[in-house]
Amino acid sequence: PFLRKRYADHTIKTNMQNTKKFLILATLMLAACTSDPFQESPDAVDQAATIAEAKICNSSENAFKGKLIAKFNDEAIPALEQAASRYAATRSAMTRSGIESLDEILAAIHVTSIERVFPVGKKEARTREAGLHKWYILEFDKEQDLDEAARMLAGVAEISKIQFSLERKKTYDGKVYPFQDAPHGQTRGMVTSDFNDPNLFWQWHYINNADQAIATEAVAGADINVADAWKLTGGNNQVIVAIVDEGVKYTHPDLAANMWTNPEPSEEYGYQDIHGYNFADDGPITWDKLEKLPNGQIDGDSSHGTHVAGTVAAVNNNGIGVAGVAGGTGNGDGVRLMSCQVFSGVSNPSDEVISRAIKYAADHGASILQCSYGTSANFTSDRQYEENSPLEIEALLYFMAQNNCAALDGGLAIYSAGNESKNISNFPGGYSKCISVTSVGPDCLPAYYTCYGQGCNIAAPGGETVGFSGGERAGILSTTCSELTGSDYGYMQGTSMACPHMSGVAALGLSYALSKGKHYTRDEFISMLLTSVNEIDSRFEGTKSTGAKITLEDYRGKMGTGLTDAYQLLMQIEGTPCLKVSTNKLELITLTKHFGGSAQDLTYLDVEMSKEDMDKLGISSAPKMYNGQLMIKCTKPGVARIKVSAVGGGTRPGSETIMGGIEISKEFAIIARETGAENGGWL
Repeated sequence: PFLRKRYADHTIKTNMQNTKKFLILATLMLAACTSDPFQESPDAVDQAATIAEAKICNSSENAFKGKLIAKFNDEAIPALEQAASRYAATRSAMTRSGIESLDEILAAIHVTSIERVFPVGKKEARTREAGLHKWYILEFDKEQDLDEAARMLAGVAEISKIQFSLERKKTYDGKVYPFQDAPHGQTRGMVTSDFNDPNLFWQWHYINNADQAIATEAVAGADINVADAWKLTGGNNQVIVAIVDEGVKYTHPDLAANMWTNPEPSEEYGYQDIHGYNFADDGPITWDKLEKLPNGQIDGDSSHGTHVAGTVAAVNNNGIGVAGVAGGTGNGDGVRLMSCQVFSGVSNPSDEVISRAIKYAADHGASILQCSYGTSANFTSDRQYEENSPLEIEALLYFMAQNNCAALDGGLAIYSAGNESKNISNFPGGYSKCISVTSVGPDCLPAYYTCYGQGCNIAAPGGETVGFSGGERAGILSTTCSELTGSDYGYMQGTSMACPHMSGVAALGLSYALSKGKHYTRDEFISMLLTSVNEIDSRFEGTKSTGAKITLEDYRGKMGTGLTDAYQLLMQIEGTPCLKVSTNKLELITLTKHFGGSAQDLTYLDVEMSKEDMDKLGISSAPKMYNGQLMIKCTKPGVARIKVSAVGGGTRPGSETIMGGIEISKEFAIIARETGAENGGWL
């Protein structure tokens, strides 16, 4: 009774210091289940305090005021859900839990709302199976000291974890250069594609033919090698990519046809989740929210979510604008874009906003998360991230466990590595279960801003809008919001521009796997993604000066496995081996891996390559076998098919009249790039 009288008679704002100490003592005693706290030994108090402190997962630095995230144990859930039902019946905000020890704390810190992080929906059964129903948001007086409130709540036995609601940050500066047509360099005549998108020739990141109008330092083949991949697949509308970013302009003329549409809008989201949902503002998707700052500057949305979405799947072959990596062939076959909005105007999201978006994507059919956000914390290991961000971790693992694509067990989370030039990936991208993407420019060298090193998995074009002769045209061209920039298209740069290239390549791979009836585990598919690359490290010599001066040797072996290659991924799915060669170099390729250990001693019958493919790669002398090796010289970057035939078991094939061996043959894909492979050309 004495303790309860103290709770009733004092508030956080009066006699602050003495009251705080007493509340903490009372809380710890309740946790220790003692009937007379003043008889408890100092050792017991210390032990209770240690147990309580261990429940607090992270630091209050960069945390939102007036809220904490709590995970309750199994015993607490029935009381919480009964209380929620009572409050729902009166249509009032839930402020008490029905748990006596907890409610005393809630009263003391003036809690104004208790609600589940993940609302009850159609996937409630698997939500509960994953334990996500145990997470709640507690909102209270913003004047309350966060650390004090966390310690008080951690002393409640029914709470298993307390997490501060940390701010997530954009991994981009939002700078957009509206598209303006310009005198065409070599690109218009050099870029060949079956698609009729009029500005595809400015998208060097898809097809790079060293156009001087882009950059005098541009390197042919410094792209994602997608032109020939499009001949095999442009996408599949069963594959859904969730854009966890600013809102996507779903009415954009080059995006609308590829937007995901919810067949059954959700009651828990007010039936407003038509093409996704605005988790930042808890309402319909927005993309043009601007605010006037105290200094008079205008800030807010930047078209970033729309730009990213366009790289993944702007509608291809529709006669307007630009192309997307997995935007289809003009026959309604592009992958679908789901807008999971977490940034709005000048506001940054919290842990629970991000986690809700991730779970929504999982529950509504997405198989790829496209993410351009990061944490402020400098995590250096999976354990640190798991301990500090348990809510987000559980949401990510939930997403990775869902089988939303018939070609893949689980989901893929793809993140930008970060733009701070640090020798380590940002998190969550640095988490070993996610894919972290670094950035290169049209020169096939690291972009001056890219993070690199530990935790970085693979490189993709992210562009550089300063420092090259072509200016902003060396950036990434994609869709933007005319309400903000005056144009439906524009250039941006960043690892968050590299990231959607990777998401698009992954989506193309899943699309092709569906067409081939193939099925992969997460680990299998990620392994194929990260090995479908072209070598870039051998070019890292000396220095580079664009937006900043960097020493290229510092990046060797630290940009990931190499530069992503869409065509190679499709070849892996198809089962066709790739032979990678450097241009303008006579290559001798041993075929032991494909024809067995005696490949150099076999009798080779023929090397077949069409005249069209030879011209495509600039081959003047037909490839042939020489001392058991394939001899080939390509002068142009590109891809082509070649077939090699040999005799197994003899020097000639057997026939009705002659004893001999069996004719065997293998078809290969030749990948010719100016950026040659140090590994002898083998995948």
